[in-house]
Amino acid sequence: MKLFQQLLVAPAALGLLASGANAAELNINGVSDYAASADQVTSVTQFSDVYPTDWAYQALANLVETYGCVAGYPNGSFRGNRAMTRYEAAALLNACLDRVTEVTDELRRLLKEFETELAILKGRVDGLEARVGELEATQFSTTTKLKAKTVWVAGATRAKGDNYNTGGEKGARDAYNAEYGAFSFSYDLRLGLKTSFTGKDLLYTRLRAGNMDNAAWEGNGVALNKLDTAAASDSAVEVDRLYYRFPLGDSFTIQAGPLTRNTEMMGYKASAYAKGGSKILDFFGGSLGTPGVWNKEMGAGFGAIYTNKKQVEKGDAYFTVAANYVADDGEGNNSNPNTGGFMTDNSQGNITTQIAYGNKQWGFAGGYRYGQCGAKFRTATEFAKSDKFGTPCTVEVNGEDERTNADSHSWSFHGFWRPEESGWMPSISAGVGASYLNGNDDWDDNTTKRAMASWMVGLTWNDVFMEGNALGYAVGQPQFVFDVDNDSNDDFVADGGYAMELWYSFQVTDNIQITPAIYWLSRPFGDDTQNVNGDYKSLGVFGGLVQTTFKF
Repeated sequence: MKLFQQLLVAPAALGLLASGANAAELNINGVSDYAASADQVTSVTQFSDVYPTDWAYQALANLVETYGCVAGYPNGSFRGNRAMTRYEAAALLNACLDRVTEVTDELRRLLKEFETELAILKGRVDGLEARVGELEATQFSTTTKLKAKTVWVAGATRAKGDNYNTGGEKGARDAYNAEYGAFSFSYDLRLGLKTSFTGKDLLYTRLRAGNMDNAAWEGNGVALNKLDTAAASDSAVEVDRLYYRFPLGDSFTIQAGPLTRNTEMMGYKASAYAKGGSKILDFFGGSLGTPGVWNKEMGAGFGAIYTNKKQVEKGDAYFTVAANYVADDGEGNNSNPNTGGFMTDNSQGNITTQIAYGNKQWGFAGGYRYGQCGAKFRTATEFAKSDKFGTPCTVEVNGEDERTNADSHSWSFHGFWRPEESGWMPSISAGVGASYLNGNDDWDDNTTKRAMASWMVGLTWNDVFMEGNALGYAVGQPQFVFDVDNDSNDDFVADGGYAMELWYSFQVTDNIQITPAIYWLSRPFGDDTQNVNGDYKSLGVFGGLVQTTFKF
């Protein structure tokens, strides 16, 4: 950089040379004195007539002390206010060229000394350029990147408790173990294609395959067995995400597509649970303990997210407001207005909103979801998932199916806090929610209203025993029915039970993570668990598994 700056002095000096006075006006003796003293000044303070208050003081100081290109007169003055003659300009230029010559000679010496190393570096650069050219010529796309993950799950579940009679050949416990108690080894694979045309937008396509459709991990046996990583699949590769996202100004983001998910358009997730670890049960990891709002509905939809994150200082808390609409997959792409459609009365649509405030260390969020009849509630007790407590779209009236005005209203509240540094203090995440279902007068003997609730608390310790490893524990009550508005059922008993999980993640490499985990569901059948004259039976499900995650 110094050599470059010094070279810039030459044209400047030549300009001065061209604009100076003519030879008839020269004071030859003064010029001789100026040239003779060229090496005598090493600091601007040596000039008797230059002061820190002068407008060019700093520039002169840099020329004298950094570049050594400026000299004064023998009497110690600089005479900054007098005109410069052509001879004086020549003397200044000569001094600067001497400095450039010194630097040039030093450069030649260094180039000679490191000639071999420079040749090797040049060869490597040429090789890299060739490889880059080859990659550009053979790459899949100049705008698309692949980000993939596969999860392997090995383990089993086992029912524990009373083996009460359900009318079959086997009791409830033995029947579950006979059908869902075997050890299994299954997988889930996700291939995400991220395409950007401007560097700020995103066209997201995800291919997915797996074989958990017959395993307990897909929610078979009891819905609460469902793992966060599980998805119904028969090993066939299918597209399960297809949407486009783009910014609108500095504060808004728009997302729309034929296969999008409402919970992926929230803008902010007020939870630190399993961050740095591996999610296990869907109730804790995917639904955040509130499946009424965080029901992970997927289908055709659109949404908008507002945030003032860019308007606040880095690390400060900011607001996020989101709203979206998603019609259930299989309904939004149905052209028959009587059985489906997009934004129609039969769409099984979801309108989900959330307002959040926080940053990466702490935050709070309140959410609401309106669901048309048929809209899903994600994981819940078997009693809460039964048709009696769903939102059916049709009822039989005078021998014909008619559309009901059934719908649902759900709300949630979440909060989390995490320590600034890893240690004995864990991050704490909590969520609570409720759902209210409304029917019509023709539905289920005037049983027109139901209420369900859920909650969870999750703890995560990061860098446990080794850096990158994590330990997690969560407890809560999955969605259960706690109230029914029906005059004929005043003695209704809440069907709530408890769920808990414990896991430890080993970060083997940056791309491989192994997580052994156990969980317990105390009353997964809810009020469907047998009750004979007040004798409440107990039947729970224990699960143990090893989950291995590969990211590439």
